[in-house]
Amino acid sequence: MPYTPHDISEDRSLLITDHLFLVDIIAGRMVTQVPAFMNRDDIRSAGMMGLIDAANKFQPEKKIKFKTFAEYRIRGAILDEMRKLDWFSRSLREKQNNVNRCMTELERKLGRLPDEQEMANKLELSLDDYQQLLGQVSHLGCVSLNETLDHSDSGRSFQDALIDNHKSSSPVDILEQHELTNVIAEILEQLSEKEKLVISLYYYEELTQKEIAEVLGVSEGRVSQLHSQALIKLKTKVKNNVD
Repeated sequence: MPYTPHDISEDRSLLITDHLFLVDIIAGRMVTQVPAFMNRDDIRSAGMMGLIDAANKFQPEKKIKFKTFAEYRIRGAILDEMRKLDWFSRSLREKQNNVNRCMTELERKLGRLPDEQEMANKLELSLDDYQQLLGQVSHLGCVSLNETLDHSDSGRSFQDALIDNHKSSSPVDILEQHELTNVIAEILEQLSEKEKLVISLYYYEELTQKEIAEVLGVSEGRVSQLHSQALIKLKTKVKNNVD
């Protein structure tokens, strides 16, 4: 017996109600990765729109689990909202791309990841000016960290691999996830001690930048700089390994 419009509406409402917990889980996971002005309520609101969109566009006949489809839509809606807020400018994006290019060139030349002074010299900046530049582009790391490594509907992201909490269902997915996690683990070992600590506290322990600053005994601005430098290194090396 075919659905009536009323039946369809009730079915979608049930999907949303039964999967509200996904919004809280994903919002909690992403709250440490967004600019300071976007709080948990903003993230959750965007996530709710993603869940509603998932319920409206879900097609059971495609044999895809709604939970998987909804997770992908929720994460995408949050990232879309950040982009709509235009919290990164074209000039900042170009600055970050320039830093990325220099990082790649030095890594190839030196056979290792460069330190801050080497990056400053390459960019013809003083160390202070280079660190200020890292602070300026630090928020751009959020999008980079969450860019999807592949373009499938799995929604697998760099962040999923970094925190190693993605639950794969097939042997192939498990192998790919394991290999990527190993690559990132090897790269983490190439970071400076403070950079490794910032990454660990930020993404594994989910501390705020203020809390990390207290642990390290430095300013929040310095934490932002270390975070940005670490993400640029990670993105450069992961991209080279994946490519």
